[in-house]
Amino acid sequence: MTTAVETFEADTLQIGPCTLTSRLIAGTGKYPDHETMQAALAASNCSAVTVAVRRERLLDDQGRSLLDFLDLDRYTILPNTAGCFSAEDAIRVSRLGRDLLEQLDNPGQHWVKLEVLGDKTTLLPDPVGTLEACRELVADGFCVLCYTSDDPIMATRLRDAGAACVMPAGSPIGSGRGIANPSAIHIIRQLLKDPEHGGDPDYPLIVDAGVGTPSDITLAMELGADGVLLNTGIAHAQDPVRMAHAMRMACLSGYHGYRSGRIPRRLYASASSPWEGTISVIPGE
Repeated sequence: MTTAVETFEADTLQIGPCTLTSRLIAGTGKYPDHETMQAALAASNCSAVTVAVRRERLLDDQGRSLLDFLDLDRYTILPNTAGCFSAEDAIRVSRLGRDLLEQLDNPGQHWVKLEVLGDKTTLLPDPVGTLEACRELVADGFCVLCYTSDDPIMATRLRDAGAACVMPAGSPIGSGRGIANPSAIHIIRQLLKDPEHGGDPDYPLIVDAGVGTPSDITLAMELGADGVLLNTGIAHAQDPVRMAHAMRMACLSGYHGYRSGRIPRRLYASASSPWEGTISVIPGE
């Protein structure tokens, strides 16, 4: 049983060759400027950041590089295949990201966040293309963190295909709708991590996409997720830096709340004080 307040930080999270000191992974896109992004990332206390290799503008309108605003001694860069709509395109972009990080000598050079999207309207993952790309990238030596829908069967197939981490969406990308189907996330957790269902307790499960508020992150962590990845919920907030700090606290809150063991839900009330016992009366009153 934990008793010391100073221990109330999250344990490190191991995903393939990378050790994360924060359970929150933040994106680098959609910010109004590089300075705001830099301050928000610091406030989130994340240790890994995603960079969309294909569509991310590395240079702003002043010719400044995004990478100049990332402390590579502090952050592990997670290349992202966002904007890819076929397995072939995602594989090509993954290799481009690997080449980029090899030049930077960043620890994330052998991992990738795989996204293969079905269309530009829903931005939902293409399950067939995702599974195909995952298999190819694993064979090519990548540590694949695989974005997928909240379909439990698809999650297990991606794990079996060699994905180092499965990342089901809470809700559609950028929607801010939070965890649309908590039961699906709960089932995915059981199938991937519960030994009774053939899972591995150490297998990483990260909820990705749709987060809009700190309570969304808390719910994801209370469902037993190992971490949460988000971008829009911070970058498009009216005060991104304050929101990033709130998301950080929410992640810790949900992490410890889940591991504390919640009380069981009851149909009827349960009194906080015992009915039995005597009432002490102070003389003269």
